[in-house]
Amino acid sequence: MKLSKIYDPREMNSYQFVATTGLVMTIVANLILLLLGKTVENFNALYLCWLVFFTLGTIANYNSKPEDHDHHHHH
Repeated sequence: MKLSKIYDPREMNSYQFVATTGLVMTIVANLILLLLGKTVENFNALYLCWLVFFTLGTIANYNSKPEDHDHHHHH
């Protein structure tokens, strides 16, 4: 089990990369909402969505063989 597939963007698959980007954007949006004093109903559910998306991507990444070219690396 190669743990770098979880934290290294170069070894993440597209699903993990999208989930990580979505998480960062959600955090930024949440900070902006806090600064503006606004709330959006169920906004925090996005965190659960990104976690599930990342988890499924991680499972797919671990189950892929090194010779699989179904995913691309982000550099």
